[in-house]
Amino acid sequence: MKTALIVIGVIVALALLVGGPMIGARNELVTQREAINAAFAQVDVVLQRRADLIPNLVETVKGFATQEKDVFTAIANARAALGGARTPSEKIEANSQLDGALARLLVVAEAYPQLKSDANFMRLQDELAGTENRIAVERRKYNESVQKYNTSIELFPQNIAASIFGFQRNDAYFKTDPASRQAPKVDFNKK
Repeated sequence: MKTALIVIGVIVALALLVGGPMIGARNELVTQREAINAAFAQVDVVLQRRADLIPNLVETVKGFATQEKDVFTAIANARAALGGARTPSEKIEANSQLDGALARLLVVAEAYPQLKSDANFMRLQDELAGTENRIAVERRKYNESVQKYNTSIELFPQNIAASIFGFQRNDAYFKTDPASRQAPKVDFNKK
């Protein structure tokens, strides 16, 4: 009887010694995964704000630049893709399309000096600039959350808990589109 109690005591001690850190590691990984979800939800909020501002900006520019139909079509398609995106990866891709279309819209606006003096356009452009800053901040926070999570599932002993409990690497980072690294060309002599 005494030997059985010692064996049970050793088994319980080993279970607590091994299981405690595993449960702690799992709980930390769950916390980090939820931080990623919360950070992406915040990114989604500011992306939606931008998507809501763009139609007003487009309509203002349309009044001045009726021949720039392809730019307006690209923006409409990009907004539709963003609205239809469901996963973070799909939203990141759609957002990249919207970034490019919006950059082309702002290049069009540069070609119309009278547009830049329009009060409604200036107000919308200022709101959009503020929203772009918010997007940059929220993207950075999201990417930091993803990086922390990915680092955690690779470190010992969390990597064991991650493997046991099925935690997978998350590669849905916001990245810069290589095409956006080139400055847009503004041509005031365009006819």
